[in-house]
Amino acid sequence: MIERTFVMVKPDGVQRGIVGRVLDRFEARGIKMCAIKMMRIPRELAERHYAEHKGKTFYEPLLAYITSGPVVCMVLEGENVVATVRTMMGKTNPQDASPGTIRADFAQVTGRNIVHGSDSPESAKREINLFFNDYELQKYEKIDESWLFEE
Repeated sequence: MIERTFVMVKPDGVQRGIVGRVLDRFEARGIKMCAIKMMRIPRELAERHYAEHKGKTFYEPLLAYITSGPVVCMVLEGENVVATVRTMMGKTNPQDASPGTIRADFAQVTGRNIVHGSDSPESAKREINLFFNDYELQKYEKIDESWLFEE
């Protein structure tokens, strides 16, 4: 099933200059980019994005971190892309992430784990709507799609 997901390269990934390397992994896999932008997240948007964590001990440090510098937000599309991207990112704690995943290859600790990705199709829809307007989301057919998917 073709679906969309939300991915964010967090401030540590931007500061370390690895946005391109992260995006390259998704594109090399054949995942389509539908939208991308760099921004500094305002606190009110960060609060809405991480609302499910409100009241937890890591909530305030998380908000301070995610608003501390620019991030790169993107919408990716592909076959079962939510699960695929989650697998490619690796476990939240980089020390538990499988070799070859983004977090295992680029991160050391949970609080600076390079990338966020939606954890379900429902979360993806909510997060995409938080960060992107309809006119920012592109619909197009890539020239290599017939080589990526069976009919």
